[in-house]
Amino acid sequence: MLVGKVIGSIVSTRKNENLIGSKFMIVEPLSVMKNDAERIVAVDNVGAGIGEIVLVAVGSAARIGCNMADSPVDAAIVGIVDSGVGLSL
Repeated sequence: MLVGKVIGSIVSTRKNENLIGSKFMIVEPLSVMKNDAERIVAVDNVGAGIGEIVLVAVGSAARIGCNMADSPVDAAIVGIVDSGVGLSL
C-alpha cells in the first residue's frame, strides 16, 4: 500500500467491460526516498477528489480491496487520509 496525492482524473469511454462505471484518478505517490516518483492511474471507489491524500492498494490487493476480482486493476484508492503523523499534507 502506498500514500499519494490525487492530481487529476482520466475519462475513458471505451474500456474493458469489467471497468464500466469505474472512476479513474491520477495519483502521485508521496515519496521521502526519491524525488522522481512516477504517477499511477488508480480506480477510485471511495469518492476521492483532486488534491486529496489517499491510500492506494497495488497489485492483486487492489482488485480485492475494491471488489473487482475479475477486473484488470492493479491500483485502487481504498481510503482518504484525514491526518497522519510524519506526512507532508
